[in-house]
Amino acid sequence: MAVRRKALLGGGLAAGLCGLFGSFVVAVMITAGNLDQAAAQGATTLAPGTVPTAYTSLIQKWGNLCPELTPPLLAAQLYQESGFTPGAVSPVGAQGIAQFMPGTWKIYGIDPTHTHTPSVWNPADAIPSAASYDCQLAKDVASVPGDRTANMLAAYNAGPYAVISAGGVPPIPETQHYVENIKKLALSFTAATTVSFSSQAAGAIYFAQSKLGTPYLWGGEGLASQGYRFDCSGLTQAAYASVGIKLPRVAADQWYAGPHPSRDQLQPGDLVFFSHDPNDPSQIHHVGIYVGGGYMINAPHTGAVIRYDSIDSEGDYFGATRVTTDGAAALPTVQTNGTIANGR
Repeated sequence: MAVRRKALLGGGLAAGLCGLFGSFVVAVMITAGNLDQAAAQGATTLAPGTVPTAYTSLIQKWGNLCPELTPPLLAAQLYQESGFTPGAVSPVGAQGIAQFMPGTWKIYGIDPTHTHTPSVWNPADAIPSAASYDCQLAKDVASVPGDRTANMLAAYNAGPYAVISAGGVPPIPETQHYVENIKKLALSFTAATTVSFSSQAAGAIYFAQSKLGTPYLWGGEGLASQGYRFDCSGLTQAAYASVGIKLPRVAADQWYAGPHPSRDQLQPGDLVFFSHDPNDPSQIHHVGIYVGGGYMINAPHTGAVIRYDSIDSEGDYFGATRVTTDGAAALPTVQTNGTIANGR
């Protein structure tokens, strides 16, 4: 659970809050004018389809606010926080897409257009505020040796004082886990020219092939009580579980379990996804396991059996994910009500 959920700043830094906030506002106003230029000069970009279209330009722009932050890193934080849900409210009261606590929002919430009172529920305010807060933390711990991005993330989770006192990422398991997970998850949001082959892919395909001809069952996870039947994401989950990789249960969440090869980079074992909206990953409704030659192993629908199908058979191909152990392990836990369990 992040520091901004529990408290604003630790110990001795609290006394300097007013002066710190003044420099924070000035820095945001000065730097924001250069963000579009930074985004246009080859800064790290988001992988297509990883962020809902409504937020892509905001994250791409504000993710370049400081050297320690990138658009994929900011996207990973927001996904970890809320699953890109603007109306999210955590059990402890953190609010909005960036999960600010009300007291923290009063200090760090900004309206980058300077035309209205900032709203934690408005992603056009909350996303720039999250980036600005990250970069202020990076500035707070700039004198600490080591990986500046890791120190920023650690300050975000445990507070700047903890990072300064430890001389780097503090030996707090939750904080170390958070830093590691966000950096790994960011790879799933990063546009890449090459994507390494998954060594577990062959085993996942072998499992899926062993289920060819099995009748489809909506909600099927291959349990004995279900007659060992599967639906689409139940099959992909079980296939990768057979090689030691734990995937989320539903297709839209499995999308983030690794980097995203382009269609001409597809390799056997890649998960291929299909969406009602070509620009919105939250609208993914189906997944299969690519086997090469434009075909996938598919658990298609009620009344059918698990079979080989063309990846064009669904008619709304969205993209692909090359599942990795790190990518899957970094995913946040999704609760039964669809909310992110370990967001901030």
